[in-house]
Amino acid sequence: MPRMRMRIPVKEQTMLQRLFELYLELRQTLPASDWIDEFAGALLVILLLILLTRRIRHRRARLADTGHPEDIEARDETVLETAAAKADSAEAGLEPEIATTGAEPVPEPETGVAAEVEEEKEEDGGSAPEKAIVPPAPAAEPVSLMDRLKSGLEKTRKSLTHQLERVFTEKGGIDKETIEDIEEALITADVGIETTTALIGKIEENASRISSIDELRAFLKEEILKVFETGAPEQRMDNPHVVMVVGVNGVGKTTTIGKLAFKYRAEGCSVLLGAADTFRAAAVEQLSIWGERAGAQIVKHRENADPAAVAYDAVEAAEPRGIDRVIIDTAGRLHTKVNLMEQLKKIKRSIDKKMPGAPHEILLVLDATTGQNALSQAKLFHEGIGVTGLILTKLDGTAKGGIVVGICNTMKLPLQYIGVGEAIEDLQPFDPKRFVDALF
Repeated sequence: MPRMRMRIPVKEQTMLQRLFELYLELRQTLPASDWIDEFAGALLVILLLILLTRRIRHRRARLADTGHPEDIEARDETVLETAAAKADSAEAGLEPEIATTGAEPVPEPETGVAAEVEEEKEEDGGSAPEKAIVPPAPAAEPVSLMDRLKSGLEKTRKSLTHQLERVFTEKGGIDKETIEDIEEALITADVGIETTTALIGKIEENASRISSIDELRAFLKEEILKVFETGAPEQRMDNPHVVMVVGVNGVGKTTTIGKLAFKYRAEGCSVLLGAADTFRAAAVEQLSIWGERAGAQIVKHRENADPAAVAYDAVEAAEPRGIDRVIIDTAGRLHTKVNLMEQLKKIKRSIDKKMPGAPHEILLVLDATTGQNALSQAKLFHEGIGVTGLILTKLDGTAKGGIVVGICNTMKLPLQYIGVGEAIEDLQPFDPKRFVDALF
């Protein structure tokens, strides 16, 4: 584990400095006295102890929530580097091992009892007593996409299925009270009023063939799958293919762009990022870090530059560089702000001016934990700039996963990706059947 370093925040540093200055003033104005030195020294020690205690508590809380952030960072970078190398090797027609390492594989050092026996032989100069060789523990199997999706929807699944099971345990069939309880369960899962009303109507029409919880689950899965029948429109993959990503601040937009760039790179595509979120502090730096991790190029201007100019330059730079995918980051702020929508419209016009017909996709990033507020965001963004697809993040931290159903039913827009975790591979293409199976 990396050594813990104590970093004193600026506020506490200022307090220490002021206390020291007060001590110097007292020494200059008052006669020399031991009690002044002892009093000032005691205050400094107490304050330092308080700072150290706060630091330790903060670190323990962070590790309890996320595990070791250094380990997570190292794992994500390893995955990114491997995927980028595989993409490069696919373009060059090389074997993955050769392209990834660039040299002969290095044998792993011997471990366990067998290594100890070899060390004893070298030290003693003779044969060592025989010892049982303990075989290495089997490697953990990789977590499948379905397992990650089930884990991400665990809160929603427990809440929804528990309420549905309670209905049939207490009532034993479909009646007026049962219908009300099912309606409450769907609304609690944030399926939405409009979608819940439609599902309840279907249940009432088919009440005679629903007599158990298993039949109710099967019926709901069938009806929800019908909601997802709106597929993504067929698109011609131009080179470069321009994707404009929009969404309010805090939904994970920049992180999602990084994961999307990683996905494209893993498919063997070259990627260029346009840093058009020029007004949010550190937004360009954050996107630059993701670009380096994903092996993507980036076009950026100075802070507070015109976002439309950045988008224009990114598209202009893509063609001579032979770029396959261009992803344009945009400003967030609140979706209710008129100037935000006007800025997004200007970016869209600027891209179309440089490449007629672009952007080819406008993806809206939504936070699943915001529930019905995500639906209102989708409506306003779609009315303002014409969204072509949705990305729903943070499904792993909410009991309101039913919002997926509500948004797709109300907006009639395809849900293209969902985020079910913080890892780089946790941005998954949306699979309706897999989602419904995990939900129930």
